[in-house]
Amino acid sequence: MELSSLPSDITELHVQDNQLTSVSTGLFDRLVGLKKVSLSGNPFHCDCKIQYLRNWLLKNRAIVLKEPTCASPSSVAQKAITELSDDYFSFCVLANCTNGTYNTVMGVMLCCVIILLLWSLRLAKTSTFTLSIDERHTGFEADSLRSLRPKHRKRLHAALSEISVDSDSLTCEEDLERPLLNMELLPQVLDILHKKHNIKIKAT
Repeated sequence: MELSSLPSDITELHVQDNQLTSVSTGLFDRLVGLKKVSLSGNPFHCDCKIQYLRNWLLKNRAIVLKEPTCASPSSVAQKAITELSDDYFSFCVLANCTNGTYNTVMGVMLCCVIILLLWSLRLAKTSTFTLSIDERHTGFEADSLRSLRPKHRKRLHAALSEISVDSDSLTCEEDLERPLLNMELLPQVLDILHKKHNIKIKAT
């Protein structure tokens, strides 16, 4: 059903009446010592892949014992492979160009997606958040601050009591009846938020 690589020193090749449907491109190029070849009686499928065999047969008619014919498609059934014209294979050029264009477009799109992802990742790393806090706000508690070391949490909870943070925003709940923010710890809080979480807070 398929011809594998052949020894380069063979002089006769008899593969008639088998189940070959095509011949790999370049298979016969190394067989310069061939003197007899028989390929007839095989159900060759004459599509773009048969063009190599057709060209090889045209150049080596003297050593071909019997012309092989096409078995399919029906439009060329029982027709000798060497009788296939150049026009018959003209659609193969278009098909190859179409495949090449499609692969090129897909490659460019993939590169654009990768570049976009890398740019988004870099932008996310360099993004900063600026939050204005009034002294009347007695405290805040952020979920992101819970990842700090215990000593930092202890230091923060001494000054801050309530924070609510989601992935997009930081909201502070105001309670005017509670004591004012401990201003002595505020610089430490600002420093930790800036260094650990890249959050810049501007006191007002």
